[in-house]
Amino acid sequence: MRIKKWLPTIIIAGVAGLVLAFALGQLLPTLRTTESGIVVDINDPKLINRGKYIARTADCVACHTTLNGEAYAGGLPMLTPLGAIYSTNITPDKRTGIGDYTFDDFNNAIKHGVRKDNNALYPAMPYPSYQIMPDKDVAAMYAYFMTEVKAVYQPNKDSELPPIFNWRWPLAYWQAIFAPKREFIAEASTVALTRGQYLVEGPGHCGSCHTERGIGFQELALSNAESNAFLGGAVIDGWRAKSLRGEYEGLSTWSTEELIDFFKTGRTDTTSAFGAMAEVVEHSTQYMTEEDLYAMSVYLKALSPTDGKPVYTPKKTDTTTQKLLDGVYDSRGAILYAEYCQICHRADGQGVPRIFPALAGNSAVFSKEADSVLQITLSGGRMPKTPHDRMAFTMPEFSHLSDADIAEVVNYIRNSWTNQASKIDVNDVVRMRHFLRKKPKTGTDIAPNLSINAASKGASHE
Repeated sequence: MRIKKWLPTIIIAGVAGLVLAFALGQLLPTLRTTESGIVVDINDPKLINRGKYIARTADCVACHTTLNGEAYAGGLPMLTPLGAIYSTNITPDKRTGIGDYTFDDFNNAIKHGVRKDNNALYPAMPYPSYQIMPDKDVAAMYAYFMTEVKAVYQPNKDSELPPIFNWRWPLAYWQAIFAPKREFIAEASTVALTRGQYLVEGPGHCGSCHTERGIGFQELALSNAESNAFLGGAVIDGWRAKSLRGEYEGLSTWSTEELIDFFKTGRTDTTSAFGAMAEVVEHSTQYMTEEDLYAMSVYLKALSPTDGKPVYTPKKTDTTTQKLLDGVYDSRGAILYAEYCQICHRADGQGVPRIFPALAGNSAVFSKEADSVLQITLSGGRMPKTPHDRMAFTMPEFSHLSDADIAEVVNYIRNSWTNQASKIDVNDVVRMRHFLRKKPKTGTDIAPNLSINAASKGASHE
């Protein structure tokens, strides 16, 4: 009886609370926006060229271009546990793009995650990182997008999130909690380290992939000053984005020169970029100046190991190489490796410099999570195409192998030579196959000639 008596009051209070939460959710984005007072000369050639370079460092094209689609026209699906959301059209088309955005509209979207209509943007847009970019850099990007990018009429797609979860106003609360306003604070006194920190923490938004996320899908740290969880590695989009810190599974075995080479070409003598990182190299880092590549590399090498992660691993004697050379196949995994992998990656697991990556001593292979190894084994991949190497090599997919065989060969690779890793089972393979069936083909599946230089010829845009 008491419940019935109070039920109308409870309902009224609930509705009133929801209305109040909605009203506040509508107000919060307006508190994030700013008026810069900056007047941008979008016809200034120097400003446009600078904006093009900054857009490269921010890797805008990777998320806003679909497979074989028009550059920056949006529509790229991004999978979430609740459904796909789609990147938006950021060409200067006035009907479907950002052609009617003022500089302040553009700046508020880039740095604060607020659209022209004052609705919050999904955090798939890395505005928590872009927030530290100075207004003058965003102004240069604005000139580039408004003047040199080709206007494309392409309506934006609605998200596939279920009702309630696709509402925009609750995102304002996410922004208030997880993306508060912040500015760049240099941690070092040298010019190179400061520039490298800025590029990594800001436009490069490296933490978006390489930092673990919390229960609210927020990055656990946005800078090294917050926590050494920053850039400590994460699993995203079915790939293991490795730690970029000083532990063994991170960058302790990399030299500064190797990092520069990797950012510039997508490969070194022992490894190559694949998956999402191949897109970063192909569309962003290969175009960066030597000074910026050096700055990023020395900054990353200066990061300490993540708490609790070893800088070195226990010694292990390589018994794999000689067995393979002698034709001693003492497991199903060894047989499969000899049949499908050895011709490229060699008996010693060292591959061929700049052609076939090494599997022995490769942290992508023996990392705690086997997602990257499973995904590239099942779906294949290709190196990024750059002018620094004559050819970009492709790894074929081996999805025709049974789940049991995939598990066997992956476990063999992760624990052969000097590699030491936890074992996976058939269920891990099944889960990855299920994930790949839903995953759209993007990124390095895009035709190799879709680069900033190639696309700009005749179209005047990336």
